[in-house]
Order: sequence, then C-alpha cells, then structure tokens
Amino acid sequence: MMNPFKPTAGKMPPILIGRRAVIDDFSEALENGVGAPGRIMLVTGQRGFGKTVMLTEFRRIAKAQHWETIAETASEGLVTRLIQALAPSGIRLDQADLSPSVGIAGIASASLGQARFSAASNPLTLRNALNKALASRKIGKGKGILITIDETQAASRDDLVAIATAVQHVIADSDESDVPDVEKKGVAIVFAGLPYMVNDLLDNAVTTFLRRALRRELDNVPLPDVKNALVDTVTASGKFISESDALEAARRSDGYPYMVQLIGYYMWQSAQRRGSDVIAAQDVDAGMADALLAFDDAVCAPALDGTTGAERLFLQAMAQDAPNSTQVGDIVARTRRSRSWVSKYRAILIKDRLIRASGHGQLAFAVPHLGEYLQGQPR
Repeated sequence: MMNPFKPTAGKMPPILIGRRAVIDDFSEALENGVGAPGRIMLVTGQRGFGKTVMLTEFRRIAKAQHWETIAETASEGLVTRLIQALAPSGIRLDQADLSPSVGIAGIASASLGQARFSAASNPLTLRNALNKALASRKIGKGKGILITIDETQAASRDDLVAIATAVQHVIADSDESDVPDVEKKGVAIVFAGLPYMVNDLLDNAVTTFLRRALRRELDNVPLPDVKNALVDTVTASGKFISESDALEAARRSDGYPYMVQLIGYYMWQSAQRRGSDVIAAQDVDAGMADALLAFDDAVCAPALDGTTGAERLFLQAMAQDAPNSTQVGDIVARTRRSRSWVSKYRAILIKDRLIRASGHGQLAFAVPHLGEYLQGQPR
C-alpha cells in the first residue's frame, strides 16, 4: 500500500481540508468575468499553511476551465521570466531591463518592465506581452491567463510594481474594448507569501493595486475537520484508525496543515512497519515524534529567519512557558526591559504572525511547537 499523506512542500494533499471558501472565491472569480475581485488575490499564511498547495489547486481549476497558466516563484528576473513565458514561441530572449518611469492613475511612478528579443526590433513590455498572448493564443472567449507567484515576499519592489502596472493596464485595455463582457479575455493573478509580506507591500508603490486584491489568510484548520480528514484518508488507503485516535492526532497537529500531513504520514508508516492495517495510539505517538523533528527543520527554524536580536529575546522569554501562554508582565521581568519596549515588540511579532493574543494580558505562539523549539536553542 502507498502512504496517502503528502508532507512534501507543495505536494497536493489528498484532501484540501478547511480551504473550501478560498477555493470557491477563486473558482467563482474565473466564472464571473473580467473585474471579479478574486481575479487578483493575495494569499498569506505561515510556512506550512498550504500556500503553495493552494496555488497548485488554483492552476488545476483554471486549466479545467480552459485557462492558460503560468507558475512562478519570486526571485531575481521575475518579470523577465514572465515576459519570456508569454512571448510567442521561437522568440529568444536576449536581455531585460526597466523602461523609464511612467505615471499611472492610482499607482505612483512605476517601471513597466521590458525585455529585448533577438527577433523583435522593439522592446516587449509585460503589458504588451500579456495583451499579445491574450490576442494570439488559442484562448477561448471569456477565458484568459492565470499567473501565480509564490514566495512573493522575496520579490523586488521593481518587479512587483512592473507586474501591478502591467496587470492594471491589461484590465483597463479590456474595459475599453467593444467586446461583450461575457466574451472578454482576461488575466488573473494570485500572489502568495508570508504574512509580513502584506505589511511590506502595502507600504510601497503597489499599495493601491494590492488593496483592491481579494486578501485571504490561511489559518489553522478546525480540529473536527482535521479528524474527519484523517479518518477518511486512512480509510481510503485501506487502513483503519479509530475516531478517538484520529482526534488525538488532530489535537497534536493543532490544525496546522503541514503538521497534519507529517503526523498522518509518520503514523501511517509506523503501522505499516508493524505490518498492521490498524493505526493505533502507539502509531500516533511514534508519528508525532518523527513529525516534530521534520517540523522543526521545515517550519520552526525558517520562521525565526530574519528576526532581530530584540525579537528573539522576546520570544525566548515567552518560550519559558511553552506550550502554555505567557503573561505580558512576565516578559517585562524576564527581558528586563520597559513595558513600552515589550509593547513595541509585541505589536511587531503579532503583525508578523509569530505570536498572538490568547487572553487578557496573555500571549501565545502562533506557530505550533515554536516555543518548545526555542527551549532547545542556545540563548
């Protein structure tokens, strides 16, 4: 038998638990035509919350509706790669640069992003590339091109401004055409990234564009949904797990999608190694132990990347109480800092989704097991 759980980053899990509303928002936007809010979407969430999986599902939905799709991950040369993907076949990319800044209503002065091709005498801007692709490719009436961009927090400001500018122009170009709305070809774009991405992006020239985007933050999945998904997935694989053991596995996952997949994978493997078709409590225990090791490397360590010394001091003070909540007053005492200092970093860490308020004057870690992970780290 094959293990049905898929904890590999970006691998499509057997059940997209707790994400139906977001999936419907996107699917309905494709059906509702140019201008539908979900055609420009901003998906955020901590590492392991299923952002990459969500983008994969969006592309699957778009293809099923006969849209073309382009998948990209933010890194140097993002706009150049998008232009190349949109360019007519046979044109070879020579180089890329940014055109002079232009002013656009609703957006500050922005670069349009352009690339030079060996077979073209004029630069091909991202706007032109999108319009040419929509006009020349075999895209049906009312359909279009979906672009998904993962790890958006790693994108350069210039690339994001170029993309925002181009997409806004293409939408405006479509609005100005005489084609009936039901027949208009369009563009949809979904950005996915870490929560702090929103704060950074809304502070620069793409503010107006992204404020109009449909923002969806992926959060923990309700435990009853996790329990049901574990039972259904295990049963479909040919094994059995009791409701109580599935609920315990769900509880230990804290509804964190990546942890759900990890626990599911390792408890299934534990039963398989025993030669049993029943996943028992001992398998849940073994699965959790293995899952935590993988989770620390894949989620906890990266979650702390980029934190400052002051933020780390704050988190270490909270970690002394993990897995329980921490009183704000105890953080003041443990860090030997002022209440205003604690208030400042409390706000920063909440905004970055590393911690959350858990009651009057209390804080808890927003990332499962992060406190316990910090307990084992040198100070």
